[in-house]
Amino acid sequence: MLIEVAVENLESAMAAVVCGARRIELCSELGKGGVTPNGELLRAVRARVEVPLQVLIRPRVGGFVYGMDEVATMVADIRAARRSGADGVVLGALTGTGEIDRELTARLVDEARPLQVTFHRAVDQTPDLGASVATLVELGFDRVLTSGGAETAESGITALARLVRHFGVSLTILAGGRVRPGNARRICRESGVKELHLGPLLPGTGNLDTAVLGAVMQELATAH
Repeated sequence: MLIEVAVENLESAMAAVVCGARRIELCSELGKGGVTPNGELLRAVRARVEVPLQVLIRPRVGGFVYGMDEVATMVADIRAARRSGADGVVLGALTGTGEIDRELTARLVDEARPLQVTFHRAVDQTPDLGASVATLVELGFDRVLTSGGAETAESGITALARLVRHFGVSLTILAGGRVRPGNARRICRESGVKELHLGPLLPGTGNLDTAVLGAVMQELATAH
């Protein structure tokens, strides 16, 4: 089981790796849903962390419908992430009616290559999750972060299992959404996902809650 951990500072990234994380998603403002981290932080984490590093490409909090200036910012941020040694980017864009914005998303994927590309949980806001993931396969995504369209990954287990059955050969289903001790093993066992995403924060801080992460890792290590 591969565990990806979302963090917003160097200390948390290093702590996540010590706990056993095998991939890092670097963000800022995780408490608000996450935005693109600054270049200085990205370079600092890249210099100290050897596991694969994904960078969130999101110019602001809020929705996922973007104007021309925001698109230009996203393109610049993708280029900066690539120059700074990121292994992948995490992005997503929707239309005004909530579907995947195929034209913009295809442009961003092309801009990102040869980095890995993950579509983030904006997919859970689309009206037809299966059709949306099929679109991501067509667009060449490597991975999709999803709770199965539910509030949490635990609540979306049935949908996650369906996504794994239908699309798991074509792209990786990365389950995320309140993955915690007590549900991580069940999510993996019943959905069939091979990757989990979490980023528990200590209350009132932007720092990783290593106790929660450690408990999840222990739960998965003892699973049979």
